[in-house]
Amino acid sequence: MALDSGTGTISNTDGVVTAPIAKVVPAERVHHGDTFIDEYEWLRDKESPEVIEYLEAENAYTEVRTGHLQSLREKIFDEIKARTQETDLSVPTRHREYWYYSRSFEGKQYGVHCRCPIDADAEGIDAWTPPQLEVGTAIPGEQILLDSNEVAEGHDFFALGAFSLSHDGNLLAYSVDTVGDERYILRFKDLRTGRLLADEITGTAPGATWSLDGTHVFYQTVDESWRPDTVWRHRLGTSTDADVQVFHEPDERYWVSIGSTRSEKYLMIWVGSKITTEGWVLESENPEGEFRVILPRREGVEYSAEHAVVGGEDRFLILHNDVVDGAKAENFVLADAPVADPSNMTVLIGHRDDVRLEDIDCFAEHLVLSYRREALTRLAIWPLTDSGYGERHELEFDLELFAVGSGANPEWEQPTLRIGLTSFITPLQVFDYVPATGELLLRKEQPVLGGYDPNDYEQHRDWAVTSDGTRVPISLVWKKGLDTAVPKPLLLYGYGSYEASIDPSFSVSRLSMLDRGMVFAVAHVRGGGEMGRLWYENGKTLTKKNTFTDFVSCAQHLIDAGTTSADVLVADGGSAGGLLVGAVANLAPELFAGILANVPFVDPLTSILDPSLPLTVIEWDEWGNPLADKDVYDYMRSYAPYENVEAKDYPAILAITSLNDTRVLYVEPAKWVAKLRATKTGDAPLLLKTEMSAGHGGVSGRYEKWKEVAFEYAWVLDTVGLADA
Repeated sequence: MALDSGTGTISNTDGVVTAPIAKVVPAERVHHGDTFIDEYEWLRDKESPEVIEYLEAENAYTEVRTGHLQSLREKIFDEIKARTQETDLSVPTRHREYWYYSRSFEGKQYGVHCRCPIDADAEGIDAWTPPQLEVGTAIPGEQILLDSNEVAEGHDFFALGAFSLSHDGNLLAYSVDTVGDERYILRFKDLRTGRLLADEITGTAPGATWSLDGTHVFYQTVDESWRPDTVWRHRLGTSTDADVQVFHEPDERYWVSIGSTRSEKYLMIWVGSKITTEGWVLESENPEGEFRVILPRREGVEYSAEHAVVGGEDRFLILHNDVVDGAKAENFVLADAPVADPSNMTVLIGHRDDVRLEDIDCFAEHLVLSYRREALTRLAIWPLTDSGYGERHELEFDLELFAVGSGANPEWEQPTLRIGLTSFITPLQVFDYVPATGELLLRKEQPVLGGYDPNDYEQHRDWAVTSDGTRVPISLVWKKGLDTAVPKPLLLYGYGSYEASIDPSFSVSRLSMLDRGMVFAVAHVRGGGEMGRLWYENGKTLTKKNTFTDFVSCAQHLIDAGTTSADVLVADGGSAGGLLVGAVANLAPELFAGILANVPFVDPLTSILDPSLPLTVIEWDEWGNPLADKDVYDYMRSYAPYENVEAKDYPAILAITSLNDTRVLYVEPAKWVAKLRATKTGDAPLLLKTEMSAGHGGVSGRYEKWKEVAFEYAWVLDTVGLADA
């Protein structure tokens, strides 16, 4: 292979492979008296042929440097494929007169959404027992609602956004993105005839919400920064020029969304920043009415409201973190209030330092409370009685690590509750819980072909202690039989932003690493939500560095404990987790053999300084506003991976990005790799791979995703010396 351009060269003539070298074009950035010379900002212009040529040169170089792994990539892909039941269907969910489910077919990239009629003679629990549909066989009365494979035909990328049925089940609103930029085209299908309606709305956000009578649909549009800021009402059969703007949020810190309550009595508009929320409500039977505010927004107060009928009265169950009894309810409290006067709240569940209340689901006869304790998710069932509230009951599972949550439960009156359970060693299990009897009925376990046995693997919780005395949880999984007397190759994953929790979950593809002797671990660092709201608060804005030092402490703990060693330890993170591993590469490169960074947010200061970039203003509550605050600027300047690249030995690095990503622009990892290549010492490989027709989530289609996973895992295994295992 040979490539020569003004931006880089690749040649394998005589066995020599030369990396692309990005040209240097100094650009000066001055803020708060600090001058930073950015030599690679020119890579931001993706319309430039020179930029595209450089990215393609990097792709070609990456392909050359990883060419020896082709057979391993193919083997891992084949393993994933062989373990996956390609022709399958989901557990049907009951909604009115139909069972709804999705199918997958061998050789097809995307799912097929279907329904079939409910047995009219079934009664009681039997009427809620999903039919035993046979995989690969015809289903009586089956109707295909949407075949994503047909919609995706002819497109390199496909993502389904909205998939929303009218209340009578006759109409389907769905939206698609065929570019990867998260701007969707909303279309409508008459399910009685199978024909598309003439209505078509471009440039929407993903969702769609129907009015109760099916005459109107509510949707959102985004501003120039990709922020959902406006809710519109569209009357079916009319021109989009006649669509009515029902809500607009001018404050650039806030996102807007719309939905309906499970009871279908109310439409809800939610407005939220990172630290403040506000809800608006309207009776569903009056779609052309005026929304009214539930509780006026107050800076720093977040809340949610769900409709319940308690003792025959319409109530809102409100989760909030306002001040209660003189102290801020950091981990939230649950309150009850009349719909007619939401401010008249009575606290039902008070604040606890060790429990983070996360959600409340309301049904006609019971409530479902979701919360987090000891870095694990929990569910409690709470019956409603004629006089009010019964006794709560927490569901228990005989697993050291697990994740549990509510599944698809669209009906207001239903005698069962659909839940999902998984762990690192437990394929996803779908249950129906019967509140009246306490029965937990297994409806399906994710099939894993090839003789998978969870008893061949083990998962455990460990704890690292940081320099400030904080105990940080680590979750680990490995295949039994590993030699515990010697350090083992280990992939350490971390995220640590936006209060997002990385809960234990099963992965078919991960088995290809575990079976080759790799340990997988998650560092539940501050900035995430695993240990409650303060865990998040102590890993954002001016405490963000805790996220990075926690990860380093976890790595050091695993090395000191003999679980792994620096020469076989790889750090893994994507998006904001890419910022994490990028910062860690600067902080403690000696602890890692490799860094895997997916769509990494490695140039955060440049992005957060530019309000014109997608989502920047919204991010100020997470990172701080470096434009207005010198302390924030200096703090971000001190940890930003791109700006702190130094002339020292770095571990092997593989950075993966997407040209059409609107959340973390491709330019961030492109600049980072260019600067690393020009600055670092040592000969550890440095690779950049850019998907040229994808967005933030990477490639689309399950087979393409498996190929991407195989590419990454082959690189990881090669980095720790297990490529031949």
